[in-house]
Order: sequence, then C-alpha cells, then structure tokens
Amino acid sequence: MSATRLPGTPRLLRALNDRAALELLLERGPLTRARLGELTGLSKVTASQLVERLEERGLVARVGEQAGGRGPNAQLYAVRPGSAYVVGVDVGAERVVAACADITGAVVSQVEQSTRDTDDPVGVVHTAVVQAASRAGAELDSVRRVVLGTPGLVDPATGDITFAFNLPRWHRGLLAALREDLHTPVVFENDVNLAAVAEAQSGAAQGLADFVLVWVGAGVGLAIMLGGRLHHGSSGAAGEIGYLPVPGVPIPRDVSRRAKPAFQQLAGADAVQAVAREHGIDAPDAAGAVRAAIAAGTAGGPLLDELARRLALGVASTCVVLDPPLVVLAGEVGQAGGAALAERVQHEVAAITLVRPRVVPTGLTEEPILRGALRTALDAVRDEVFGSTVG
Repeated sequence: MSATRLPGTPRLLRALNDRAALELLLERGPLTRARLGELTGLSKVTASQLVERLEERGLVARVGEQAGGRGPNAQLYAVRPGSAYVVGVDVGAERVVAACADITGAVVSQVEQSTRDTDDPVGVVHTAVVQAASRAGAELDSVRRVVLGTPGLVDPATGDITFAFNLPRWHRGLLAALREDLHTPVVFENDVNLAAVAEAQSGAAQGLADFVLVWVGAGVGLAIMLGGRLHHGSSGAAGEIGYLPVPGVPIPRDVSRRAKPAFQQLAGADAVQAVAREHGIDAPDAAGAVRAAIAAGTAGGPLLDELARRLALGVASTCVVLDPPLVVLAGEVGQAGGAALAERVQHEVAAITLVRPRVVPTGLTEEPILRGALRTALDAVRDEVFGSTVG
C-alpha cells in the first residue's frame, strides 16, 4: 500500500498567502502589487505571481492606477465584487426582507414581501431571493449561500426548523425544499442569534468574545456568544428565555398548545403595553410606550423601573449561569429603552445577584437580523472562495 500523500508545502503556502492577500484587499484595498507585498511580507516577484493567479481566477481586478515618481504608474487591485454573492433573509410573522451583498460585503439590493396572504413559505422565500439577486444584477447561480433568520428552534444536527412559535407554516423538511428549489446552499439560523452576530460585527459588542444579547419585542429571546462563537445547545434551544419559569405569572405545562411562555407573559410586548396603560401611557405598540415614558421624564420613571424589574429576572437568571461581561438589550423595546432602560436593568441585576454585568442598549438601528444573516453568509462563502485559489 502506498502512503497517503499530503498537500505539498509550496501549495499550502500559496493558499495561505492568497487568503492573506484577499483579506488585506478587502480591509485596505485597492492596493498595488508592491504594497501588497509589503503588507504580506512577500517578495516583489512572489507578490506579482500571487496577484496574477488571483486575477486569472476572477477574484481580483485592476481598478485604477497610483501615480508615482519615475516610470509608469503602478496598477491598483481590488477584490472583484461580482466574484460571488450572498443573500440574507429576515423572516417574520408578517413580512420577509431579503438583501443581496457581493463578496466585499457591500449590500447591493434589498426587497420586502408581505407574508399575510400566503401559506407557501417556499414560494415566499424563492420570490424574495430571486428578486434580491435580480435587483443586484446577479445571476442566481452566482449566489453562493442564502442564510435565513427565523424565530424558533433550529436543529443543530440537521439545520432544519423544529419549532417556530409564530410561524405555523414553517416546519421540518422546509430546508430541503428550499435547497432543491433554489439550487444553492441554504442555512437557517435563529433570528436573535443573527442579531448578536451583527452586534459583534458593528454594534455594542465589537471586540468582545463573550456577551449575551437579550431581545425584547413581540417575544423575548437570548443569544449567547462564548469565545466568539454562538452557543446553540444540544437541541438549538439555548437562549429561549421566554420559557423561563418566573414568579408572578402562570407557567404553561404544555408548550405545544401555543400557550404564551411564562417570562414572555411578564416581559414581552403585550405585557409592556399593559403595564404602560396601568401607568397612564397608551401607545400603539410597546416600543412607543417606552419612548413615551422616556419623553415624559420623571413622570415616566415608574414605568421604566417596573419594566427593568421584570427584565432583570431573565437577565439575572442568565448572568448567574454564564457570568458574561456584557448584556446587550435589543429588539424593539430594548432599542426604544436606550440607556435609560439599560442602566435600570444593570442596577436591578446587581441588586439581586452576585454578578455585575454591564448592560447597554443595542448599537444597531436598522435590520440587525438581516445584517447578521449577511455576515454569516459572507464568512462562509469567503472561506469557500478564498480557500480554493490554488485548485
């Protein structure tokens, strides 16, 4: 028997150098061959060969010239945006939003569809993805990955949806149906988890490997980031804090009957509006009620205090187990509450537990779930495309 042959060192080094060069071009480009050589530590000859190889593969293109001293101007190179595309999708109870980004991360198009009058989830997602790609000027076969953010549980073993509280038409087998329909890799991820990915990339948790994000909206959810990676749990249920048994509300004994979970009864949007009315604030939605309380100044303080006490039960339960340095309050209510609500929650958690995490409002204002879906898709596609430059 012949021994198994391992990849040769020169080929491995070329692949590593190519990946480093592509990452530099994304972060600092456009760059000349000489500058790319300086930043990677490669010789001029090796850097030139690297650029030629990437150009031949369609990953890099000339985008201009840099005027210098004597001699001809140096060519500037950048990652070719159209070398690959991704689509992110935010699936809600009433709408689906899809966006298409090129491999540089630039969002090229965004579309929105209502889901109120349809019972065909495959058709809804298909239309949204096709429209997003079309408006971006991308052929569907150049879309290398579609990541969908959805409420509920995603099975870590199969990647399929196992339970979505407010999306009754979403079910097991949907993932395979979407992959067959779109002829491209499709991935489901919990929507709150994707919001945490976006928060780590460009929000309040930048630079932190460990933090938790508490989403307060129509539902209440939690995302856990440990060591820079999402923690899903064995069944995908890590973070479903809406189901925390808490004092003061009935605890459903059969969640399959769609009874409202205990902590959600206490701190979800319906509860926030009800408490707001008790405090003399009548608003069209929970976020509006919180904004009205903040605008009211001292008069709105009692509502914010009560909301903070309720939220602190879930936050404290999480923090005494995980002990994170940071808690981000997100979702419609968390965003509306801003620093006024976050500071109250931080004070309340410190008062009832041994841990003292910093609690801050989200740093993102628009489409965090969609942004997280695009980032997740881009990370995977860049690994595929940038990791296969040497054949």
